[in-house]
Amino acid sequence: MDFNMKKLASDAGIFFTRAVQFTEEKFGQAEKTELDAHFENLLTRADSTKNWTEKILRQTEVLLQPNPSARVEEFLYEKLDRKVPSRVTNGELLAQYMAEAASELGPTTPYGKTLIKVAEAEKRLGGAERDFIHTASINFLTPLRNFLEGDWKTISKERRLLQNRRLDLDACKARLKKAKAAEAKATTVPDFQETRPRNYILSASASALWSDEVDKAEQELRVAQTEFDRQAEVTRLLLEGISSTHVNHLRCLHEFVESQTTYYAQCYRHMLDLQKQLGRFPGTFVGTTEPASPPLSSTSPTTTAATMPVGPSVAGLAPTGEAALCLEEVAPPASGTRKARVLYDYEAADSSELALLADELITVYSLPGMDPDWLIGERGNKKGKVPVTYLELLS
Repeated sequence: MDFNMKKLASDAGIFFTRAVQFTEEKFGQAEKTELDAHFENLLTRADSTKNWTEKILRQTEVLLQPNPSARVEEFLYEKLDRKVPSRVTNGELLAQYMAEAASELGPTTPYGKTLIKVAEAEKRLGGAERDFIHTASINFLTPLRNFLEGDWKTISKERRLLQNRRLDLDACKARLKKAKAAEAKATTVPDFQETRPRNYILSASASALWSDEVDKAEQELRVAQTEFDRQAEVTRLLLEGISSTHVNHLRCLHEFVESQTTYYAQCYRHMLDLQKQLGRFPGTFVGTTEPASPPLSSTSPTTTAATMPVGPSVAGLAPTGEAALCLEEVAPPASGTRKARVLYDYEAADSSELALLADELITVYSLPGMDPDWLIGERGNKKGKVPVTYLELLS
Protein backbone atom coordinates (compact mmCIF):
# COMPACT_ATOMS: atom_id res chain seq x y z
CA MET A 1 0.00 0.00 0.00
CA ASP A 2 2.88 2.34 0.89
CA PHE A 3 4.53 1.58 -2.49
CA ASN A 4 1.32 2.36 -4.34
CA MET A 5 0.98 5.68 -2.54
CA LYS A 6 4.53 6.61 -3.44
CA LYS A 7 3.91 5.69 -7.08
CA LEU A 8 0.68 7.66 -7.06
CA ALA A 9 2.45 10.69 -5.62
CA SER A 10 5.23 10.36 -8.20
CA ASP A 11 2.75 10.11 -11.09
CA ALA A 12 0.86 13.12 -9.75
CA GLY A 13 4.09 15.12 -9.62
CA ILE A 14 4.98 14.19 -13.19
CA PHE A 15 1.47 15.07 -14.39
CA PHE A 16 1.64 18.44 -12.59
CA THR A 17 5.06 19.21 -14.12
CA ARG A 18 3.79 18.41 -17.61
CA ALA A 19 0.66 20.49 -17.06
CA VAL A 20 2.72 23.48 -15.96
CA GLN A 21 5.06 23.12 -18.93
CA PHE A 22 2.15 22.78 -21.38
CA THR A 23 0.38 25.83 -19.93
CA GLU A 24 3.50 27.99 -20.03
CA GLU A 25 4.08 26.97 -23.66
CA LYS A 26 0.56 28.02 -24.57
CA PHE A 27 1.11 31.43 -22.98
CA GLY A 28 4.54 31.81 -24.56
CA GLN A 29 6.35 31.73 -21.23
CA ALA A 30 8.39 28.57 -21.91
CA GLU A 31 10.49 27.25 -24.75
CA LYS A 32 9.28 24.30 -26.79
CA THR A 33 11.39 21.68 -28.52
CA GLU A 34 10.43 21.73 -32.19
CA LEU A 35 10.41 18.61 -34.34
CA ASP A 36 12.26 18.62 -37.66
CA ALA A 37 10.42 19.48 -40.88
CA HIS A 38 10.42 15.88 -42.17
CA PHE A 39 8.84 14.64 -38.96
CA GLU A 40 6.17 17.35 -39.14
CA ASN A 41 5.39 16.32 -42.74
CA LEU A 42 5.00 12.71 -41.62
CA LEU A 43 2.58 13.81 -38.90
CA THR A 44 0.53 15.88 -41.35
CA ARG A 45 0.34 13.05 -43.87
CA ALA A 46 -0.69 10.58 -41.17
CA ASP A 47 -3.47 12.88 -39.94
CA SER A 48 -4.74 13.39 -43.49
CA THR A 49 -4.70 9.66 -44.13
CA LYS A 50 -6.69 8.99 -40.98
CA ASN A 51 -9.27 11.72 -41.66
CA TRP A 52 -9.91 10.76 -45.29
CA THR A 53 -9.96 7.05 -44.49
CA GLU A 54 -12.71 7.70 -41.95
CA LYS A 55 -14.75 9.72 -44.46
CA ILE A 56 -14.32 7.15 -47.25
CA LEU A 57 -15.23 4.32 -44.87
CA ARG A 58 -18.40 6.03 -43.60
CA GLN A 59 -19.60 7.01 -47.07
CA THR A 60 -18.92 3.56 -48.48
CA GLU A 61 -21.02 2.11 -45.66
CA VAL A 62 -23.80 4.53 -46.66
CA LEU A 63 -23.45 3.42 -50.29
CA LEU A 64 -23.71 -0.25 -49.39
CA GLN A 65 -26.43 0.20 -46.76
CA PRO A 66 -28.43 3.45 -47.13
CA ASN A 67 -30.66 2.59 -44.15
CA PRO A 68 -29.11 4.23 -41.03
CA SER A 69 -31.04 1.96 -38.66
CA ALA A 70 -29.66 -1.11 -40.38
CA ARG A 71 -26.13 0.33 -40.16
CA VAL A 72 -26.51 0.92 -36.42
CA GLU A 73 -27.80 -2.63 -35.97
CA GLU A 74 -24.84 -4.08 -37.89
CA PHE A 75 -22.45 -1.93 -35.84
CA LEU A 76 -23.88 -3.26 -32.58
CA TYR A 77 -23.63 -6.86 -33.78
CA GLU A 78 -19.96 -6.30 -34.68
CA LYS A 79 -19.18 -4.73 -31.30
CA LEU A 80 -20.88 -7.64 -29.52
CA ASP A 81 -18.89 -10.12 -31.63
CA ARG A 82 -22.07 -11.67 -32.97
CA LYS A 83 -22.85 -12.71 -36.51
CA VAL A 84 -24.88 -10.17 -38.44
CA PRO A 85 -28.17 -11.81 -39.49
CA SER A 86 -28.87 -12.17 -43.19
CA ARG A 87 -30.91 -9.28 -44.49
CA VAL A 88 -33.26 -9.31 -47.49
CA THR A 89 -32.20 -6.74 -50.07
CA ASN A 90 -34.65 -4.18 -51.41
CA GLY A 91 -34.65 -5.87 -54.80
CA GLU A 92 -35.48 -9.25 -53.32
CA LEU A 93 -38.27 -7.73 -51.22
CA LEU A 94 -39.72 -6.02 -54.29
CA ALA A 95 -39.56 -9.31 -56.18
CA GLN A 96 -41.47 -11.03 -53.38
CA TYR A 97 -44.22 -8.39 -53.45
CA MET A 98 -44.51 -8.55 -57.24
CA ALA A 99 -44.77 -12.33 -57.22
CA GLU A 100 -47.49 -12.23 -54.55
CA ALA A 101 -49.34 -9.54 -56.49
CA ALA A 102 -49.22 -11.61 -59.68
CA SER A 103 -50.54 -14.63 -57.83
CA GLU A 104 -53.47 -12.65 -56.44
CA LEU A 105 -54.29 -10.55 -59.50
CA GLY A 106 -54.02 -13.42 -61.94
CA PRO A 107 -50.79 -14.96 -63.24
CA THR A 108 -52.33 -15.61 -66.66
CA THR A 109 -53.28 -11.99 -67.36
CA PRO A 110 -50.85 -9.73 -69.26
CA TYR A 111 -50.25 -7.71 -66.10
CA GLY A 112 -49.70 -10.83 -64.01
CA LYS A 113 -47.29 -12.32 -66.54
CA THR A 114 -45.31 -9.10 -66.61
CA LEU A 115 -45.21 -8.93 -62.83
CA ILE A 116 -43.78 -12.45 -62.71
CA LYS A 117 -41.10 -11.61 -65.27
CA VAL A 118 -40.11 -8.41 -63.49
CA ALA A 119 -40.10 -10.20 -60.12
CA GLU A 120 -37.65 -12.78 -61.43
CA ALA A 121 -35.38 -10.01 -62.72
CA GLU A 122 -35.59 -8.07 -59.44
CA LYS A 123 -34.71 -11.20 -57.53
CA ARG A 124 -31.60 -11.66 -59.65
CA LEU A 125 -30.74 -7.99 -59.11
CA GLY A 126 -31.13 -8.44 -55.36
CA GLY A 127 -28.84 -11.45 -55.42
CA ALA A 128 -26.22 -9.50 -57.38
CA GLU A 129 -26.49 -6.64 -54.86
CA ARG A 130 -26.02 -9.06 -51.97
CA ASP A 131 -22.86 -10.49 -53.57
CA PHE A 132 -21.53 -6.98 -54.22
CA ILE A 133 -22.11 -5.86 -50.63
CA HIS A 134 -20.41 -8.98 -49.29
CA THR A 135 -17.40 -8.66 -51.59
CA ALA A 136 -16.98 -4.91 -51.00
CA SER A 137 -17.22 -5.36 -47.24
CA ILE A 138 -14.46 -7.97 -47.18
CA ASN A 139 -12.11 -6.51 -49.78
CA PHE A 140 -12.53 -2.79 -49.08
CA LEU A 141 -14.26 -1.90 -45.81
CA THR A 142 -12.45 -4.44 -43.63
CA PRO A 143 -8.90 -3.22 -44.51
CA LEU A 144 -9.89 0.41 -43.92
CA ARG A 145 -11.51 -0.48 -40.60
CA ASN A 146 -8.47 -2.54 -39.57
CA PHE A 147 -6.21 0.46 -40.20
CA LEU A 148 -8.34 2.79 -38.07
CA GLU A 149 -8.82 0.31 -35.24
CA GLY A 150 -5.34 -1.18 -35.32
CA ASP A 151 -2.46 0.75 -36.89
CA TRP A 152 -3.86 4.18 -36.18
CA LYS A 153 -4.50 3.44 -32.51
CA THR A 154 -0.87 2.32 -32.18
CA ILE A 155 0.35 5.49 -33.90
CA SER A 156 -1.84 7.67 -31.68
CA LYS A 157 -0.57 5.95 -28.55
CA GLU A 158 3.07 6.47 -29.54
CA ARG A 159 2.39 10.10 -30.48
CA ARG A 160 0.89 10.79 -27.06
CA LEU A 161 3.90 9.14 -25.45
CA LEU A 162 6.21 11.30 -27.60
CA GLN A 163 4.32 14.40 -26.52
CA ASN A 164 4.82 13.46 -22.86
CA ARG A 165 8.53 12.82 -23.44
CA ARG A 166 8.86 16.23 -25.07
CA LEU A 167 7.13 17.94 -22.16
CA ASP A 168 9.46 16.14 -19.73
CA LEU A 169 12.47 17.19 -21.83
CA ASP A 170 11.43 20.83 -21.97
CA ALA A 171 10.63 20.85 -18.24
CA CYS A 172 14.16 19.53 -17.58
CA LYS A 173 15.61 22.24 -19.81
CA ALA A 174 13.66 24.91 -17.94
CA ARG A 175 14.74 23.47 -14.58
CA LEU A 176 18.40 23.43 -15.65
CA LYS A 177 18.15 26.99 -16.91
CA LYS A 178 16.74 28.20 -13.61
CA ALA A 179 19.36 26.27 -11.62
CA LYS A 180 22.22 27.78 -13.62
CA ALA A 181 20.80 31.27 -13.18
CA ALA A 182 20.54 30.77 -9.42
CA GLU A 183 24.06 29.33 -9.26
CA ALA A 184 25.47 32.28 -11.14
CA LYS A 185 23.74 34.66 -8.78
CA ALA A 186 25.05 32.80 -5.72
CA THR A 187 28.66 32.82 -6.93
CA THR A 188 28.80 36.57 -7.54
CA VAL A 189 31.02 38.70 -5.19
CA PRO A 190 29.01 39.45 -1.99
CA ASP A 191 28.19 43.05 -1.20
CA PHE A 192 29.47 45.01 1.83
CA GLN A 193 26.88 43.61 4.20
CA GLU A 194 27.85 40.01 3.27
CA THR A 195 31.53 40.51 4.18
CA ARG A 196 30.78 39.47 7.68
CA PRO A 197 31.87 35.83 8.27
CA ARG A 198 28.39 34.52 8.94
CA ASN A 199 26.84 35.90 5.74
CA TYR A 200 29.84 34.83 3.71
CA ILE A 201 29.54 31.27 4.94
CA LEU A 202 25.83 31.21 4.09
CA SER A 203 26.53 32.52 0.60
CA ALA A 204 29.16 29.85 0.00
CA SER A 205 26.77 27.15 1.19
CA ALA A 206 24.03 28.39 -1.19
CA SER A 207 26.49 28.33 -4.07
CA ALA A 208 27.37 24.71 -3.30
CA LEU A 209 23.72 23.75 -3.09
CA TRP A 210 22.92 25.31 -6.45
CA SER A 211 25.95 23.62 -7.95
CA ASP A 212 24.55 20.26 -6.83
CA GLU A 213 21.15 21.25 -8.23
CA VAL A 214 22.73 22.05 -11.60
CA ASP A 215 24.47 18.66 -11.68
CA LYS A 216 21.21 16.93 -10.83
CA ALA A 217 19.29 18.91 -13.49
CA GLU A 218 21.92 18.08 -16.13
CA GLN A 219 21.64 14.38 -15.31
CA GLU A 220 17.84 14.50 -15.57
CA LEU A 221 18.16 16.37 -18.86
CA ARG A 222 20.42 13.70 -20.34
CA VAL A 223 17.97 10.96 -19.34
CA ALA A 224 15.00 12.93 -20.71
CA GLN A 225 16.84 13.62 -23.98
CA THR A 226 17.65 9.92 -24.40
CA GLU A 227 14.04 8.87 -23.80
CA PHE A 228 12.78 11.57 -26.14
CA ASP A 229 15.15 10.53 -28.96
CA ARG A 230 14.20 6.87 -28.54
CA GLN A 231 10.47 7.63 -28.61
CA ALA A 232 10.89 9.97 -31.59
CA GLU A 233 12.57 7.18 -33.56
CA VAL A 234 9.79 4.70 -32.71
CA THR A 235 7.13 7.19 -33.75
CA ARG A 236 9.01 8.07 -36.93
CA LEU A 237 9.13 4.42 -38.01
CA LEU A 238 5.38 4.06 -37.46
CA LEU A 239 4.64 7.24 -39.40
CA GLU A 240 6.81 6.12 -42.31
CA GLY A 241 4.71 2.94 -42.40
CA ILE A 242 1.82 5.08 -43.71
CA SER A 243 3.36 4.61 -47.17
CA SER A 244 2.73 0.87 -46.89
CA THR A 245 -0.81 1.65 -45.76
CA HIS A 246 -1.36 3.67 -48.93
CA VAL A 247 -0.14 0.78 -51.06
CA ASN A 248 -2.51 -1.61 -49.27
CA HIS A 249 -5.45 0.76 -49.61
CA LEU A 250 -4.65 1.22 -53.30
CA ARG A 251 -4.90 -2.54 -53.84
CA CYS A 252 -8.18 -2.64 -51.93
CA LEU A 253 -9.52 0.25 -54.00
CA HIS A 254 -8.78 -1.66 -57.22
CA GLU A 255 -10.64 -4.67 -55.83
CA PHE A 256 -13.58 -2.46 -54.89
CA VAL A 257 -13.77 -1.03 -58.41
CA GLU A 258 -13.56 -4.53 -59.85
CA SER A 259 -16.43 -5.78 -57.69
CA GLN A 260 -18.50 -2.71 -58.51
CA THR A 261 -17.87 -3.20 -62.23
CA THR A 262 -18.95 -6.82 -61.97
CA TYR A 263 -22.09 -5.83 -60.06
CA TYR A 264 -23.22 -3.21 -62.57
CA ALA A 265 -22.41 -5.51 -65.48
CA GLN A 266 -24.63 -8.20 -63.95
CA CYS A 267 -27.41 -5.65 -63.37
CA TYR A 268 -27.16 -4.51 -66.98
CA ARG A 269 -27.39 -8.05 -68.31
CA HIS A 270 -30.39 -8.86 -66.10
CA MET A 271 -32.24 -5.72 -67.17
CA LEU A 272 -31.33 -6.28 -70.80
CA ASP A 273 -32.82 -9.77 -70.65
CA LEU A 274 -35.94 -8.38 -68.95
CA GLN A 275 -36.45 -5.68 -71.56
CA LYS A 276 -36.05 -8.20 -74.32
CA GLN A 277 -38.67 -10.40 -72.67
CA LEU A 278 -41.05 -7.49 -72.32
CA GLY A 279 -40.41 -6.33 -75.88
CA ARG A 280 -39.42 -2.84 -74.82
CA PHE A 281 -36.39 -2.54 -77.06
CA PRO A 282 -36.88 -0.84 -80.42
CA GLY A 283 -36.02 -3.26 -83.19
CA THR A 284 -36.26 -3.95 -86.89
CA PHE A 285 -39.16 -5.83 -88.37
CA VAL A 286 -36.97 -8.77 -89.30
CA GLY A 287 -34.77 -11.07 -87.25
CA THR A 288 -31.42 -9.72 -86.15
CA THR A 289 -28.11 -11.38 -85.39
CA GLU A 290 -26.65 -8.51 -83.36
CA PRO A 291 -24.99 -9.39 -80.03
CA ALA A 292 -27.10 -9.69 -76.90
CA SER A 293 -25.26 -6.97 -75.03
CA PRO A 294 -23.12 -3.98 -75.95
CA PRO A 295 -19.43 -3.90 -75.11
CA LEU A 296 -18.71 -2.87 -71.51
CA SER A 297 -15.95 -0.54 -72.73
CA SER A 298 -18.41 2.10 -73.88
CA THR A 299 -17.34 5.38 -72.34
CA SER A 300 -20.36 7.61 -72.85
CA PRO A 301 -24.14 7.41 -72.99
CA THR A 302 -23.98 8.27 -76.67
CA THR A 303 -21.63 5.40 -77.41
CA THR A 304 -23.69 3.02 -75.31
CA ALA A 305 -26.88 3.94 -77.07
CA ALA A 306 -25.20 3.46 -80.43
CA THR A 307 -24.07 -0.06 -79.54
CA MET A 308 -27.26 -1.24 -77.85
CA PRO A 309 -28.78 -4.34 -79.43
CA VAL A 310 -32.17 -4.32 -80.95
CA GLY A 311 -34.90 -6.14 -79.10
CA PRO A 312 -37.55 -8.68 -80.04
CA SER A 313 -38.48 -8.69 -83.68
CA VAL A 314 -41.01 -10.30 -85.88
CA ALA A 315 -39.07 -13.23 -87.23
CA GLY A 316 -39.98 -15.07 -90.38
CA LEU A 317 -41.37 -12.15 -92.36
CA ALA A 318 -38.26 -11.98 -94.51
CA PRO A 319 -35.25 -14.23 -94.92
CA THR A 320 -31.97 -13.14 -93.32
CA GLY A 321 -30.05 -10.81 -95.59
CA GLU A 322 -33.11 -9.71 -97.61
CA ALA A 323 -34.83 -6.37 -97.39
CA ALA A 324 -37.46 -6.02 -94.68
CA LEU A 325 -41.07 -6.12 -95.80
CA CYS A 326 -43.20 -3.03 -95.38
CA LEU A 327 -46.10 -3.42 -92.99
CA GLU A 328 -48.47 -2.11 -95.63
CA GLU A 329 -47.57 -5.12 -97.78
CA VAL A 330 -48.51 -7.58 -95.03
CA ALA A 331 -52.11 -8.65 -95.41
CA PRO A 332 -54.07 -9.66 -92.29
CA PRO A 333 -54.95 -13.36 -92.03
CA ALA A 334 -58.34 -14.50 -93.27
CA SER A 335 -59.28 -15.44 -89.72
CA GLY A 336 -57.79 -14.78 -86.28
CA THR A 337 -58.18 -11.00 -86.05
CA ARG A 338 -59.43 -9.72 -82.72
CA LYS A 339 -60.48 -6.48 -81.14
CA ALA A 340 -58.38 -5.12 -78.28
CA ARG A 341 -58.69 -2.20 -75.89
CA VAL A 342 -55.56 -0.19 -75.17
CA LEU A 343 -54.74 -0.07 -71.46
CA TYR A 344 -52.03 2.60 -71.46
CA ASP A 345 -50.57 5.18 -73.78
CA TYR A 346 -47.67 3.85 -75.80
CA GLU A 347 -45.21 5.89 -77.84
CA ALA A 348 -43.87 4.14 -80.92
CA ALA A 349 -40.11 3.64 -80.83
CA ASP A 350 -39.76 3.62 -84.62
CA SER A 351 -41.77 3.50 -87.81
CA SER A 352 -42.46 -0.24 -87.48
CA GLU A 353 -44.51 0.29 -84.28
CA LEU A 354 -47.97 1.78 -83.81
CA ALA A 355 -48.50 4.53 -81.26
CA LEU A 356 -51.39 3.85 -78.88
CA LEU A 357 -53.77 5.92 -76.78
CA ALA A 358 -55.40 4.59 -73.64
CA ASP A 359 -58.98 3.22 -74.01
CA GLU A 360 -58.99 3.21 -77.82
CA LEU A 361 -60.05 0.07 -79.75
CA ILE A 362 -57.82 -1.45 -82.39
CA THR A 363 -57.73 -4.64 -84.45
CA VAL A 364 -54.88 -7.00 -83.71
CA TYR A 365 -53.60 -10.25 -85.12
CA SER A 366 -50.47 -12.37 -85.11
CA LEU A 367 -48.28 -13.66 -87.91
CA PRO A 368 -46.36 -16.92 -88.04
CA GLY A 369 -43.00 -16.69 -86.32
CA MET A 370 -43.78 -13.49 -84.45
CA ASP A 371 -42.52 -12.86 -80.93
CA PRO A 372 -45.43 -13.81 -78.59
CA ASP A 373 -44.99 -10.49 -76.78
CA TRP A 374 -45.93 -8.53 -79.92
CA LEU A 375 -48.96 -8.33 -82.21
CA ILE A 376 -49.77 -6.47 -85.41
CA GLY A 377 -52.20 -3.65 -84.68
CA GLU A 378 -54.45 -1.78 -87.16
CA ARG A 379 -56.26 1.49 -86.64
CA GLY A 380 -57.89 2.82 -89.80
CA ASN A 381 -55.25 2.78 -92.48
CA LYS A 382 -52.38 2.73 -89.99
CA LYS A 383 -50.61 -0.48 -89.12
CA GLY A 384 -47.70 -1.42 -86.85
CA LYS A 385 -46.37 -3.62 -84.07
CA VAL A 386 -47.90 -3.24 -80.61
CA PRO A 387 -46.83 -4.82 -77.27
CA VAL A 388 -49.26 -7.35 -75.83
CA THR A 389 -48.82 -6.00 -72.29
CA TYR A 390 -50.51 -2.75 -73.31
CA LEU A 391 -53.65 -4.50 -74.58
CA GLU A 392 -56.78 -6.13 -73.26
CA LEU A 393 -58.04 -8.62 -75.84
CA LEU A 394 -61.81 -8.45 -76.22
CA SER A 395 -62.84 -10.90 -78.90
